[in-house]
Amino acid sequence: MCLAVPGKVLTKENIGGVDVGNVEFGGIVRQVALGFVPEVAVGDYVLVHVGFAISRVDEQEAKRTYELLEQLGAIEEELGPEPAGKDA
Repeated sequence: MCLAVPGKVLTKENIGGVDVGNVEFGGIVRQVALGFVPEVAVGDYVLVHVGFAISRVDEQEAKRTYELLEQLGAIEEELGPEPAGKDA
């Protein structure tokens, strides 16, 4: 199953002409492409699908959606385990 998972943008930078950022999903941090949401800023919440932020969402909606996905057991399925040696 492929879902869009909400997360909080922790960093934003341009690498080789591509906007990317570190996004936190309940303690798990992944690098995400931000090109589809150029208006996003550090501290914003985004919906992420297969490594791409596809839309910005408000904090309340992001947290509610994340909690529902967590209850369904879908978070680890979508994000996988935290990479070895990473401190979240």
